[in-house]
Amino acid sequence: MLTRFSKGRLVSMEKINADIKANEFKPVYLLYGDEPYLKKQYEDKLIKAVVSDDTMNYSYFDKESVSVKEIMSIGDTLPFFAEKRLIVVENSGFFKSSNDELAMYIKNMPDYLIIIFVEEQIDKRNKLYKSVSETGYVSEMNAQPVSVLTKWIKGLFHAENKEITGDAVTCLLDRTGASMNLIKQEIEKLVTYVDNRPVIEKQDVEAVCSTQTVSRIFEMISAIGEKNQQKALKLYYDLLTLKEKPMSILFLIVRQFNGILQVAQGLSQGKNNSSLAKEIGIQPFLVGKYGSCARKFTPEILYSALKDCAQVEEDVKSGKLIDRIAVEMIIIKYSS
Repeated sequence: MLTRFSKGRLVSMEKINADIKANEFKPVYLLYGDEPYLKKQYEDKLIKAVVSDDTMNYSYFDKESVSVKEIMSIGDTLPFFAEKRLIVVENSGFFKSSNDELAMYIKNMPDYLIIIFVEEQIDKRNKLYKSVSETGYVSEMNAQPVSVLTKWIKGLFHAENKEITGDAVTCLLDRTGASMNLIKQEIEKLVTYVDNRPVIEKQDVEAVCSTQTVSRIFEMISAIGEKNQQKALKLYYDLLTLKEKPMSILFLIVRQFNGILQVAQGLSQGKNNSSLAKEIGIQPFLVGKYGSCARKFTPEILYSALKDCAQVEEDVKSGKLIDRIAVEMIIIKYSS
């Protein structure tokens, strides 16, 4: 499993594992790319290794709370009865804008301080990026090739004392794509589904695993809720490239919005996941996914979105709108 570091050098992720094993850390790490599973995995590994459960010397910032001055202020505070102080900064946007002050600070950090940046997109011309690449590790974590994913999938099943056939692996990847988070979720479903059977067959995957289209629709809805218009539109265009019809995509968008709304209402009434799953007619694991997504929307927005989707469908059927543009309008409106 390889990842690209600064100055064109290919360094395996085991490099970070080696730091953890030796308990010797770089002052700063930048984990970026489009594979959230890997970023989260290595972020968690580093946090556990550096501070473990020591909340006194651990600080976290995200795009909602990030402040350069506060980061530096905390960084200049000596650790409390410990050797290290750790600051984690997620999705700051610092690596796409000008942050000369933080770039200079990175070059002169206190010896006890470690900073982990976790980003989706970066600009390598950025001064902060250059400071981090000179001072610590820059690790690009993108979608992994099929060969790596296949080995990883088999390893996850092996940990559950199960095996999976080659045809089943291929079928699983056809349905999930390269998203490691989604693959892991589907593997958990498969392990539960086969129960005591030791081998997962292709028909098992076909019986319980979601298709790639459904997973991309859910990811699109999540991006809309996060107001990440660029990502939401990219997922839409990807589906069109896969020959999905715009009105079929709209149907799935409506189904997802409706499911999120139903789960949000049920949870607000104190219902548990199991009873909600039976009431709505979905699998229990989906209740958790819808509940997580529901936090990104208000009920009013969900009602409005469902109403607009119905109107768009009518306008397409009457010839007032072109189907492709109509769905695009919905995505743009609710991700703005």
